[in-house]
Amino acid sequence: MSDFAQPRLTLGRVTIHATLLLACAVYLVPLIVMLLTSFKTPEDIRTGNLLSWPEAFTAMGWLTAWDAVGGYFWNSVKIVIPAVLISTALGAINGYVLSMWRFRGSQLFFGLLLFGCFLPFQVILLPASFTLGKLGLANTTTGLVLVHVVYGLAFTTLFFRNFYVSVPEALVRAARLDGAGFFTIFGRILLPMSVPIIMVCLIWQFTQIWNDFLFGVVFASGDTQPVTVALNNLVNTSTGAKQYNVDMAAAMIAGLPTLVVYVIAGKYFLRGLTAGAVKG
Repeated sequence: MSDFAQPRLTLGRVTIHATLLLACAVYLVPLIVMLLTSFKTPEDIRTGNLLSWPEAFTAMGWLTAWDAVGGYFWNSVKIVIPAVLISTALGAINGYVLSMWRFRGSQLFFGLLLFGCFLPFQVILLPASFTLGKLGLANTTTGLVLVHVVYGLAFTTLFFRNFYVSVPEALVRAARLDGAGFFTIFGRILLPMSVPIIMVCLIWQFTQIWNDFLFGVVFASGDTQPVTVALNNLVNTSTGAKQYNVDMAAAMIAGLPTLVVYVIAGKYFLRGLTAGAVKG
């Protein structure tokens, strides 16, 4: 029986690996085309095909693209870092309260908060614009940070709450008996074991905020716009002959941060998502 099973098992593995390699190739082709085109000259682009090797590598496309979107790239950095950190910190505290310090109406509050996970961006455009105008934060980087923090709070709260309900309540009760208070329990017991879910929130929020276009084009203007808006403006408003090498290089610049984050921390994202999947 085992003599016949081994070839089938080997054939099955070969089929699986071949299918995965084919899927990887399909997904990587656009990235390869973008990368090759970004290093080509306009003449190479006109005479060659999409997957042809550049006749002569040139970084002029990258330099021109950086001159066009570099300042907006740093705008995105200024928006992403505080928005990610603030929304993650508030989500951790909210999740801690909703899982360990339940109060009357906490379940209703949590249910209402979850509506934020299902609201499309378009629904909050007018209320957010009105609020930012009243606060004097319209068309500012600070206003974009505030919008992303508020919109992302529902997701970070959900992640942390579902993670903390899997923590044994005996740990919290024992700490309370020993006289530990609200922030002591949070800082010394729960926070050290929250690294997996913190990584999930950081990666999730970073990706959502960095790739956002709608909030950036609605709530910012001029020099305060993020890199995604600058990329759109570059691609759609260029005059004269189309510079595909510049467009591809600019797209690579805009997409590299999220690509690097997932390559470096992708395994922590998957671990964190499954860490709180036992209860709750």
